Amino acid sequence: MAGPDERREVLFEFTAIGTVMKVAAIDAATGIEVTVMGPSHASRADLQKLALAKLRNRLARSENR
Repeated sequence: MAGPDERREVLFEFTAIGTVMKVAAIDAATGIEVTVMGPSHASRADLQKLALAKLRNRLARSENR
């Protein structure tokens, strides 16, 4: 696994569902995917940061197994 200083390629997918925006963050190397949902009026940057934080947390749990 990559260390905290190593850059990883992360893909983001934004899907509007009514008044909600669903954001998927996918680690390109492992295929691990997480999703978050927030209000559609929230900034895309904020939703992307939230999804990235959740993905990093998930990847860290995978490293510790």
